[in-house]
Amino acid sequence: MQQIPIRTNISFSIRDIHDYMSGKDMVQSLHRHDFYYLLILEKGAGTHSIDFREYTISDHAVFLLRPGQVHAIHLHGSSTGYLIQFNQSFDPSPLLRSTAQQNYYQLNKATPLCAQMLEEFTHQQDQYEDVIRSLLHILFIQLIRVQETPAGNDQLQTLQDLIAANISQYKQVADYAALMHLSPYQLNAITKSALGKTCSTLINEHILLEAKRQLLATTNFVNEIAWQLGYEDVSYFIRFFKKHSGLSPEAFRQNFK
Repeated sequence: MQQIPIRTNISFSIRDIHDYMSGKDMVQSLHRHDFYYLLILEKGAGTHSIDFREYTISDHAVFLLRPGQVHAIHLHGSSTGYLIQFNQSFDPSPLLRSTAQQNYYQLNKATPLCAQMLEEFTHQQDQYEDVIRSLLHILFIQLIRVQETPAGNDQLQTLQDLIAANISQYKQVADYAALMHLSPYQLNAITKSALGKTCSTLINEHILLEAKRQLLATTNFVNEIAWQLGYEDVSYFIRFFKKHSGLSPEAFRQNFK
């Protein structure tokens, strides 16, 4: 069974995209990463699709992808800025967790921090990784200050992480309540207060999102995708997908590929 193309990465890397692209467009089809992907632009043009949401790339755009998200990008060769990639082990800070709740930002003072990070990464003097982490934290704070919606509380973020990691095994609110040592009522109160949604809605949204990722980024049969998501009854999965998306899995694949 085909897997969504996954790009792996070492602990931390940073590149000047003007040098990296050498004046050529960056065109990448749908794929996912097992690391954080941070694209920070001084000048930018093109298009960027993240988990099927389309963005127009512009000057001062900042894109932050979490591990597991899928994206496709067409970045024009005239763009300038930096591409940063790092594993969670490089910076497991709560600031990263909060910042990564949003994929797209506009920030016009990010590139000087990136220039400092690139200099530290290039010369690798004593404690350079500590300096880079400190600069990342300043960047995260600046991004949090301009977030469209303030990051949710720690319990909500923990829930979202658990759903992403366990969706093929656990699909009931009671499962996640048990993992978090809460009652289903308490868990629903958290999601309704922060997002205006029930926990069940969050779970269903993630199932649908992962199914869409698999449908568009692989050539797997629908029954293979259903099994990968933990559905033994393929017909039930098809009904679930159509109920929540308005299309059958095959129709969705044909309409959006």
